[in-house]
Amino acid sequence: MKHFRLLMAALLVASAASAQNLQPAEEYSPTIYLIGVEESVALDDACDKLNLMSDATQDYLETHRHGFQQTERPMFIFATRDNRFSLAVGGFIALRASYDFDGISDNLDFIPYDIPLTANYNNRQQLLMDASTSRLYFKGVANSNMLGRVVIYVDTDFRGGSAGSYTPRIRSAYVSMLGFTLGRDVSTFCDLQAAPTTIDFQGPNAYNFNFATMIRYEYCFADHHLTVGAAAEMPHVSATYNEKFLKMRQRIPDFPVYFQYAWDEERSSHLRASAVFRNMYVRNAVVEDNKRLFGWGVQFSGTIKAWDWLRFYMNGVYGKGITPYIQDLTGSGLDLVLDESGEEIAAPKMWGWQAAARINLSPRCWLSGGYSMVQVDHDKGFMGADTYHQGRYIFGNVFYGLSPRCTLAAEYLYGSRKNMDDLKGHANRVSLQLMYHF
Repeated sequence: MKHFRLLMAALLVASAASAQNLQPAEEYSPTIYLIGVEESVALDDACDKLNLMSDATQDYLETHRHGFQQTERPMFIFATRDNRFSLAVGGFIALRASYDFDGISDNLDFIPYDIPLTANYNNRQQLLMDASTSRLYFKGVANSNMLGRVVIYVDTDFRGGSAGSYTPRIRSAYVSMLGFTLGRDVSTFCDLQAAPTTIDFQGPNAYNFNFATMIRYEYCFADHHLTVGAAAEMPHVSATYNEKFLKMRQRIPDFPVYFQYAWDEERSSHLRASAVFRNMYVRNAVVEDNKRLFGWGVQFSGTIKAWDWLRFYMNGVYGKGITPYIQDLTGSGLDLVLDESGEEIAAPKMWGWQAAARINLSPRCWLSGGYSMVQVDHDKGFMGADTYHQGRYIFGNVFYGLSPRCTLAAEYLYGSRKNMDDLKGHANRVSLQLMYHF
């Protein structure tokens, strides 16, 4: 009889299972499986079990992160009889088909930096099909008397090797408690909710979605209207070297900080001011001495819910030697560049901005579009004529929910790259995507 009542309680909770983007949070009802329930446990009626399952669901609602490339809330949760620990396994399968025409971006993702500047027989058109952005994640929530709520999260996709290899890759792997995040996560300099959803995995080229191993602390006050955060993150320097200036192991972490103000009842609109400070080491082989150059960046970002059917997104970033924090420049070798003689090295100025909007046509269908630009400035004889100077990224897309957990989307992208000598290249891409969450 007890097992029958447990089954009935689980069915009641499962009856309204839904997805993040297609239903409001208050209607989220995953299937909860209670584990460790023995005959001696004093859970005598369905009401007790529903209360326990409601507590487990609340743990996931209150620890769920919204924003760019974040996973949906899980369909299934396994919880202990006292809800001291619960575990969710979830993810999605995503298949994307894309076609580039009148120029290509030489990458699985649409990256203006990778647009060829000289057209030939092999870079006018290309067909791409990709499922490597499919995701699998594990999320545990422990309710501790000493530490409060502890979140353990591991997130993987299949982009760990060369294109087409489908090698699993750890994206995030962290534990979060008492305001601290320890492990690997999206950089603290990134504002997760400042960019819209795109089929393109890279997203707007002025955005800054990258991962880092870190120690981070965040604190909310004023009833969660105000949030501050600071972190020490593992640095990644992408520089240009020669026989005089040699690559070195880095010695000081990057230090990103932010201050955020949110408003409305659900805190769904916010503005954020961020900064990052870097010390980048390089070896001067001629004088046999180490050289340290200072890099810094500032950013203003946010999202504003104007009406239920209209939301705006934006970010603007400016700094010197901050390529890990600008999508188009990651891995470009432009954190530190040589002058024309090769005798001096410096961190160049770079900046970018993006603005976008999303229009909800119905609970199941929405449109979004936007513009993004990145620029690296020539400075005092540095930066050769064939060096990247400017990239542009324009997008428009439509998403439609075939069911609460299955989404079909279409997207158009236009991008361009210009070098310091004004040589230009451009590309167009159309994409279709089918995604199913579990």
